[in-house]
Amino acid sequence: MTTHKVSLTVNATRKEVEVEPRLLLMHLLRENLGLTGTHVGCDTSQCGACTVLLNGRSAKSCTVFSVQADGAEITTIEGLRRDGELHPLQQGFWDEHGLQCGYCTPGMIMSALGLIQENPSPTETEIREGLRGNLCRCTGYQNIVKAVLAAAKEMGARR
Repeated sequence: MTTHKVSLTVNATRKEVEVEPRLLLMHLLRENLGLTGTHVGCDTSQCGACTVLLNGRSAKSCTVFSVQADGAEITTIEGLRRDGELHPLQQGFWDEHGLQCGYCTPGMIMSALGLIQENPSPTETEIREGLRGNLCRCTGYQNIVKAVLAAAKEMGARR
């Protein structure tokens, strides 16, 4: 099979990878780059477990071919921690009990980050709307919303 060289920046590190044209970004991140925080959920873009930031906007990596990401900047859950400190969203999920099994958590956090970058002070309704493409079978969403509200407040205080 023919391969293509893909150059992208993942979590602030430049990467060049040879990929088959049909390889999904989700699989490139997990299998080629070892970034397993991007979870494989449904493979049909329904659950949001594979959400990453693609050029600063949240995207379900199961809907993007790796060749489409050539030249892109990608941030995964692994790229949020700085100097050993959790990102405010990660800390918010911890503090507000926004996770149970944790399977949906990376995708929820990445979607919430995309939301907060577009709307730094979201309301509860805006958070629920912004996360509607992410499914959680454990929490009932209330603590997830509380976590995002707390993180948005903390992120605003840091500006």
